[in-house]
Amino acid sequence: MSNTSPRAPMRVVEKRITLSRRGFLKGGGMAALGVGALSTATLMTPAREALAANFKVLGAATGKTLLVLARDIFPHDRISDRYYLQALEPLEAQAAKDDKLKALLTEGTAALDRLAKLRFKKAYADLAKETDRLSLLYVIEHGAFFQKVKGHLVTGFYDNKAVWPLFGYEGSSWEKGGYINRGFDDIDWLDGA
Repeated sequence: MSNTSPRAPMRVVEKRITLSRRGFLKGGGMAALGVGALSTATLMTPAREALAANFKVLGAATGKTLLVLARDIFPHDRISDRYYLQALEPLEAQAAKDDKLKALLTEGTAALDRLAKLRFKKAYADLAKETDRLSLLYVIEHGAFFQKVKGHLVTGFYDNKAVWPLFGYEGSSWEKGGYINRGFDDIDWLDGA
């Protein structure tokens, strides 16, 4: 299909991307194997410790657990912990005003740590294997603590405009005329299918 209307500037940005989606998916499997060999907990510990110190209301220990929990709920290996912190900051601000929420978060992380120590002899955030941490999350996934954090992160993380470019999302298009003349009919990523 050809489109006779002039392309919007966003179209130029799309063409600068040299990796096709198909190529990304092909290479993603190999990258996942390489990244899987290294634990995100091991790679990010010093930075995570520093970020956890930002939790003044809930405390650094709770903050560290929440950061690891957030990453385990919505795992994106290429996204820095600071974006997870940004997603959790409003939750901490709410906890400063709401004693029930503060108790839910501090007691929930403490319970998660107790469960981790019972099964693996380490706190949840100190478990190097993602599979060990996920096995604990399956135990608590229907509880109020897990559901509160997960529910908050859905919007707190994915509505962060600073994260959008990292996912390749260029933002809303309706105010620019929609996607019809801005790449809707571009299926060159399907080449070779």
